[in-house]
Amino acid sequence: MGKMIDFVGTLHKSTKRDYTERVCKYDKTALVEKALLFDHDYWDGDRTTGYGGYRYIPGRWTPVARAMIEHYRLPDDATILDVGCGKGFLLYEFTQLLPKATIAGIDISAYGIQHAKEEVKPALKIGNAIQLPFADHSYDLVISSGMLHNLANFDLFKALQEIERVGKQHKWVMQESYRNERERINMLNWQLTQRTFFRTDEWEWFFKLAGYTGDFGFIFFE
Repeated sequence: MGKMIDFVGTLHKSTKRDYTERVCKYDKTALVEKALLFDHDYWDGDRTTGYGGYRYIPGRWTPVARAMIEHYRLPDDATILDVGCGKGFLLYEFTQLLPKATIAGIDISAYGIQHAKEEVKPALKIGNAIQLPFADHSYDLVISSGMLHNLANFDLFKALQEIERVGKQHKWVMQESYRNERERINMLNWQLTQRTFFRTDEWEWFFKLAGYTGDFGFIFFE
């Protein structure tokens, strides 16, 4: 198995969150039911049901893409797959830094793909992480940022095996996790679409169980 690498921690910490509002002020069940449709309410609706407007902000994802390119020493013509790509913002940044790269993205949300950044939309498709429509060992870098924790553990197992299968060399997955009780409760209060609630060491155990050999990262709700 690979090692823990933090590519998105600084970006995650830049957003302020009220960890009790969703459970104290609103009907949390109704919020979750809306979010799980991964439709307008999740991406571009109210903050209580998702991102509260997931729009492209120039430069926001650039440091993440650059850090991955430098860490993995990706060539100019690298092939890059994002599993759970959403609107494709990170993939777009890869194309700006590596104009000769070949990108691909897959996401379960039809709304996310339909409202993706126009420049990368042709490279994105609707699909499920548990059965990736790509050939074995076809991508230099496979990433999945903030998606795997949305899967029940039996589907998570399949998704990790699929990421392992299509990856030619480098792989990196990031998920929500916790290291102490405060972070666990904050995560439970804040989550909307999460189905797997693993502590960091449980995640690492599960990676090994699924035969995943790539790197990984976590975000925490401190």
